Parts: sequence; structure tokens; C-alpha cells
Amino acid sequence: MSARKEPVVNEALAAEHGIKADEYVRLLEIVGRQPTFTELGIYSVMWSEHCSYKSSRVWLKKFPTTAPWVICGPGENAGVIDIGDGQAAIFKMESHNHPSYIEPFQGAATGVGGILRDVFTMGARPIANLNALRFGEPGHPKTRQLVAGVVSGIGHYGNCVGVPTVGGETNFHKAYNGNCLVNAMTVGIADQDKIFYSKAAGVGNPVVYVGSKTGRDGIHGATMSSAEFTEDSEAKRPTVQVGDPFTEKLLIEACLELMNTDAIQSIQDMGAAGLTSSSVEMAGKGGLGIELHLEKVPQRETGMTPYEIMLSESQERMLMILKPGSEDVARAIFEKWELDFAVIGHLTDTGRFVLKMNGDTYCDLELAPLFDAAPLYHRPTEETPAQPPLDLDEDELWPEDLSLGDILTKLVSCPDLASKRWIWQQYDSQVGADTRFLSGQADAAVVRVHGTNKALAMSSDVTPRYCFADPVQGGRQAVAESYRNVSAVGALPLAITDNMNFGNPEKPRIMGQFAGCVEGMAEACRVLDYPVVSGNVSLYNETNGVGILPTPTVGGVGLLADGHKAVGLGFKNDGDVILLVGETEGHLGQSLYLREILGLEEGPAPAVDLETEKRHGTFVRDAIQAGLITASHDVSDGGLQVALAEMAMAGNKGADLSGLDGWHVAELFGEDQGRYVLTVKPADLDAVETKAAEAGVTLSRIGTVGGDALIGASGAIISVADLIEANEAWLPNYMNGKVN
Repeated sequence: MSARKEPVVNEALAAEHGIKADEYVRLLEIVGRQPTFTELGIYSVMWSEHCSYKSSRVWLKKFPTTAPWVICGPGENAGVIDIGDGQAAIFKMESHNHPSYIEPFQGAATGVGGILRDVFTMGARPIANLNALRFGEPGHPKTRQLVAGVVSGIGHYGNCVGVPTVGGETNFHKAYNGNCLVNAMTVGIADQDKIFYSKAAGVGNPVVYVGSKTGRDGIHGATMSSAEFTEDSEAKRPTVQVGDPFTEKLLIEACLELMNTDAIQSIQDMGAAGLTSSSVEMAGKGGLGIELHLEKVPQRETGMTPYEIMLSESQERMLMILKPGSEDVARAIFEKWELDFAVIGHLTDTGRFVLKMNGDTYCDLELAPLFDAAPLYHRPTEETPAQPPLDLDEDELWPEDLSLGDILTKLVSCPDLASKRWIWQQYDSQVGADTRFLSGQADAAVVRVHGTNKALAMSSDVTPRYCFADPVQGGRQAVAESYRNVSAVGALPLAITDNMNFGNPEKPRIMGQFAGCVEGMAEACRVLDYPVVSGNVSLYNETNGVGILPTPTVGGVGLLADGHKAVGLGFKNDGDVILLVGETEGHLGQSLYLREILGLEEGPAPAVDLETEKRHGTFVRDAIQAGLITASHDVSDGGLQVALAEMAMAGNKGADLSGLDGWHVAELFGEDQGRYVLTVKPADLDAVETKAAEAGVTLSRIGTVGGDALIGASGAIISVADLIEANEAWLPNYMNGKVN
């Protein structure tokens, strides 16, 4: 084998590529000789944490991944579920955390582009984007810049490509000061008989490159995302990809047009590790070999080496295996859309990964070890100590200088609960004309399946402070809250995707957080019949040894047979009766009240009773489908009093809450799980209460909709207009530099 002008590989060079000493020994044993520089680069990305999941695979196997409605679970580009009528929903969530911290605009934009490709590469037309964002404390010097760049990047890419951004969440905490989180989710629709997979087949079949040209952007992106940050991390800007959403739009249309022919045998997007991962994974799944001729790869820069071509993470590129004789049909389609098209190699029966350029061979490796022989670690775990119960009496819980109105105003204007209108108004949420609710109008986004009465409900959820205090309960709660939010609009929860964001897995405490969250999530998915069909793991979210809060984001998808029956959270009609579903004990541990009013982050996370969650969710959905509910909202951050304020603000209507007379602060602001607030017309009250009794669900009357203020035992708590003003003001003022 000849390889021209490449550095000599040794253990030190391997270490620079993120390959540890024992892994390098294993690599040498597999290869049977000193690898070339290109081969080293290929092993470094395929064995990286980002691509191989070497620390997490043993735990991810605990997730339930099957159900009668699951068509394809984890292992493909995205998960696939049956939504009836021969149609399927295809969806996934992925992270672009490290790139977004280094270069916020392009990092976030290319995160959106990447997750779109994961979905349309399987034959689905994307119908919705969501994002889950976590930033450092507002007073940190980088936070404002990160918020501005990330939001602008998401809006730019999604808006230009023409896919609505319909939901998500944004939180702030000092644990993310050195490592923001940008998790992007896409949902698409496909016909079940036109779903495409990545498993290659057919010895001799042509390997085809389509999309944009390859440049030097993104090299080492996968390995960068598999290491902690340091003070030098911002010097890694060259590893952040540059996206072009207009090219992505062309790529979507060209791929979907070609998918209507019989030309494609298999297809894979070029995401992390670019051409390397896509070619290795496709051939590896098919148990074949592959030979590529890299001088045929379309390049936008001169003098690119095989190492650079294979490790580039340039955006808007796809790899296809075509059926023999289909090249001209495919070429004509891609040239019509003004995209590059090149036959760059073919499948072989050798089981080897061979890379040539201008007659020289730069890589000749057994392919299987690249695909399935990455190190598999059973890392030590350390259990999170149980948090002691709170030891505060009623006098200590309620600051004497604050009225109930003061407390409520402070909570709805805190960074986590303040309106995110400044963010979502930068996103086109209406393109396609199928979006049922705007952000803030319902617990889950609802998007109609075009041309039908069906709709999909979707949301992203996790409460990191719970996961930090008790990973098992926090994992349960993340799934349960997703289940509640999808149920609260009337949809049947079908499946989830996840994004497991954690710190350094080589630290037993962090690995213990991961293991605990997986345990709790897996249990919740089993009990709630809510399987995991796709996902992503993002580890090493640490800077200078300080890790993020454990953040296993859950993206849930549910189905409404009739999207017109979906309900929002806003109070709707004067005179409607306000009902509370579930029991209230007043759990203040790890609550927003404790943090924002008393400055404390302590106590145990709230317990999650999964059977109760299932029973309550089923009751709420049934009542909505029966047309008995006018508004629905789950009780989460800030407790019952905040949930009622959010319903009042969304509907711009007040309420008489005399049913809460005598309730203590812990009952008003505690974050007990499994609860919903519903409103019903007086004429339907008996029917709803009868349904609740039959279902074994606790239902309490707590008030009546009406007026322009929230009224309690002591008179007007606060006007709805004042609440809205406080809720809407914080984020615009913060971004304008008026508040920290």
C-alpha cells in the first residue's frame, strides 16, 4: 500500500486524535501493522464517544424499543412509528452542544440541518422542528451572546429551509455557564411503503455522493464532541461546520423526487465524521466491503488530502447506494436541482474499507472492526446520595415582606418561566399552514398531517434539577412530563426520542447519573407504553472539570385521530369550572419556588407514581376526545399557582380561585407530579366528574373562569394584565442589556 506525504503514526499522534494508549494497542492488534495517517483519522472518529457510544451502549440496551406501532426502533437514522392509513411518523433528536458553544450561530444552524437530514434520508418530508436549549446563568458574560447566536442560527436555518419550528424549551442555570446545550428535533411524515434504510446491499452497486461540495469545515468535529472543554476550546472554531439552508431545501426536494423512482437501494446522510461514518455504517450494516476513489469526491477547496476529505463534516451531503443502471436517472434529478452528483466508488465482497486517490491507496482496513468493534466500557458508577428532606417551617417558607401577588409575579418573570416570545417570534412556526397552536398556547405543539384530519402532538421535556438530586426519579419524571404534555392536548402518546446530555463518563459520579436516569426513563417507558425509537448521547459536557446538570431530554410524539379536538391551555369561557386532577401534598424539594424565592437548591426530587400518571393521562385524553374539556394544562415548574397563572395569561382571562382558600405555600407552589388543571363548561361538569369517579381519578373543584384578575380569599391577587407584563418583559429586557 502506498500513501503519499502523510505524517508517521505513533502513540503520541494517536493521543492527539483522542485515542487512549490501551485503545491504540488494540488498534494495532486489529490492523496488524502501523496504520496510515488517514487510517488513524478514520479509527479516531469511528471509535470516538460521539460515534461509537462506547460508554453508553451497555446502558441504552435497557430502554424498551418495541410496540405494535413501532416500525423501526433505534439503529437507523431516525425512529419510525405507524400513525395509520399507511402513513408513518419519522423523528429523532440530536445535540450540537460543543459546536454551538464555540460558534453559536453556525453550531445551532448546522444542528438543525443535521437533524433534518436524519429524517428526510428515510423518505419523510419534515413537517416540524423543535429545540431544547439550556444556557448558563443570565449574569455570566457569555450567556447573552450565546442566546443571541443560537436562536439566530436556529431561526435562519429552519426559516430558510421552510420547515416550521413549533416548540421546545429554554432554561438558564449556572451549571451550563461553560457548556450550553442545543438539542434539535425533527418530525416528518412518510408513506410506510416508501421508507428508506441505510443497510447497503448488492456487490458492485455504485456508491454515489450528492449535495454540496466537500470543504475543510468540521474536521475533527466528532472527536471534539467527545472531549471536555478547556480555556482553549474557542480556538476550535475551524471544527464547526458551515451550513447553507437553501442547499438543504434543494437536497430535500431532490432526494424525495429520487425516492419516487426505484433507483435507491440505501441512503445515509453525512453527519458526524462525514464520509467516513456514512460509508462505514452502510457497508457495515450490510456485511460488505466498500472501495472509494476520493479524487471523484466534489471538492470546493484545492489540495485536499484523503484525511481531510474523509473527516470533513461539510453540510448538506448524502451518500447513496444505487441500483445498477440507475445512475443516469439519479444524475438528471440532482443536476436539475443544481446539486453535485458523483459516482465515487462501489460495494465489494471483500469486507474491507479501501480508499484510493489518484492511483495511491491511503486506507485498506478490515471494515467490521470500524463498525462494531469499538471499545465497550462498563465504567464505574457512583450512586447519587439521597437528598435530606427540607427542614423549613411555614414562617420560613413565606418571606414576610412578600404578598402572594409578589411571589407569583417574581416566579412568572424568572428566567425559566418568563415568556420566550422573543425567541419563538424569530422562528417561522406557520409555514406549511398545518400548525395548530403557537408556542405558549398548549402544552405540546400540534401539527396536522397534511391532507387529513389527523395531527401529531410533540414536545420536549426534562427537569435537570430533579435529575441532579435523584437521577432515577428525574429520569422517570422526564418521560412522565412528556407523557403529560402530549396527553394534555388530547393526543395518545406513542413513542419518544431522547438526547442524553451528561458530563464526563470517566467520573463515577457522572456515570452514576447516566445509569440512574436510564433506569428511571426505561421504567417509565415500560409502564406508560411509550417506547424509545431513536436518540442521541452527548457526553463530556464539561468545562475545566465542571459538568452540566444531568439533562436527558425527552422528545415525545403522540397522535390525534382528529386534530380539531386538540385543546390549548388558555382559559376560554367565562363561567367554566376549574378542576384539579390529582392529589396535592406540597412537595417543595428542588422546586422553582425554593430556588427563586428562597435562594435554595436542595431537598429531594418529587416522587413519580407511574401507574397514577398512566391513569390520569388516560382520563384526560378520554375527556378531551369526548369534547368535555375547554382547556388543559399539566402542573409542573412552579406548581399549581403558576399553572393557573399560565392558563390565565394564555387566555387573557382571570379566575375566582376560592377553592384554594386555606391552602399553604407548599400546596400552592409545590411540584407534586401527575397533576393537570382542566376547565369544563358547567353543563359538562357532571359528566366529567362521573368519568373521573369511574376511572379512579381524584378531581377537585378549585375555581371559576372569569374577570380580569386572579381572585383568592384575600381579594384580588393580581391582575392578569400585570402578570402578562411581568412575564413578557424579562427576556427582551435581558437581551437589550437592561437586566441581568
